[in-house]
Amino acid sequence: MGCGAFGVFSCVLFFFLMIRRPPRSTLFPYTTLFRSIIGWAAVAVVSLSGWAPNFITLVLLRSATGLGFAFILTATGPLLMQWFRPREVTVMNALTTAALSLGIALSVATAAPLAELMDWQMALGVYALPGIAGLLAWLVLGRVSGGTPMAGAGISLREVGAVLRNRTVMLLLAADAGILVQYAAFAGWLPTFYNEDRGISLSQAGFITGLLPLVGVFAVLAGGVIALRVASPRALFAGSGVLAGLGGLGAFLLPGPALIYPAVVILGIGSWLYVPRLLTLPMEMPGMTPERVAVVWGSLLTFSGFAMFVSPIFVGALRDLSGSFIPGLAVASAASWALLAAGFLLPKHVSESPTQTP
Repeated sequence: MGCGAFGVFSCVLFFFLMIRRPPRSTLFPYTTLFRSIIGWAAVAVVSLSGWAPNFITLVLLRSATGLGFAFILTATGPLLMQWFRPREVTVMNALTTAALSLGIALSVATAAPLAELMDWQMALGVYALPGIAGLLAWLVLGRVSGGTPMAGAGISLREVGAVLRNRTVMLLLAADAGILVQYAAFAGWLPTFYNEDRGISLSQAGFITGLLPLVGVFAVLAGGVIALRVASPRALFAGSGVLAGLGGLGAFLLPGPALIYPAVVILGIGSWLYVPRLLTLPMEMPGMTPERVAVVWGSLLTFSGFAMFVSPIFVGALRDLSGSFIPGLAVASAASWALLAAGFLLPKHVSESPTQTP
């Protein structure tokens, strides 16, 4: 179970923390600094997983990691709105998502070699270093002169409900969750599927699957550039949906590496290309404040985390029942077409999105 699985619950917790007490805007928002420090410290504890004496302790450590990501990621949107101009926010969303994708790709590529060089417990310890580095960076550099004050002292539960009932927000939640149903299922099961059903070695199968986050590094950067040049989100969401849908089908239906490689690359592009626009769009909606953006980002993390938790379990259960990976992978692939549907249903311009705030 990855940290995203347990992160669904911690995102709910942090979601309500953001509602009741949003970040302040002094030299550096004290509450945000405090939460960021806690978040990075929690991410670093993943290094202790290798020495967990029992399953309960392991679950608690993984939950702490998910909680850390929830603290860090949910505060990002409001801080970007405070510190950067609108066009700069799109660029920053692309850069931060590219860094996330690069981190995933590096961890996938280096896990096995590190485990061979040292025991696997020590290898896990190496992955704590980014968390420690992030913690130190926030402690040392976590101050900024000036800043745009955040409006309001919080957001009521009634207002939260109004934000989540917004049609555009609901479409974003469904689209992102649908893509991540496919992404998590494929990332978890494609290596085994390729080895058992396509006769591909585990090392090559792992390399093929590792292309998903690696391609994502370049796809999100391209997505940021496209988002700056194309005002309407429809084309970007629909195009990404077509790529993710067709690439997903090809990834498990096509025979042989010669066809699988391009299918996985197309899948990786479609799965990441839309993300900068996804994160920026709530900030551009009428009536949106940093507090309301925190609600949307927290909801995205919660819905997506739940999708990533359920999807691999569902595919594995269908594999046990049917004896084949095809049914489960087909269902996961079908979910990804929600992104294409969102591309047609989203308003042509963000300014057309009703706020539905009380």
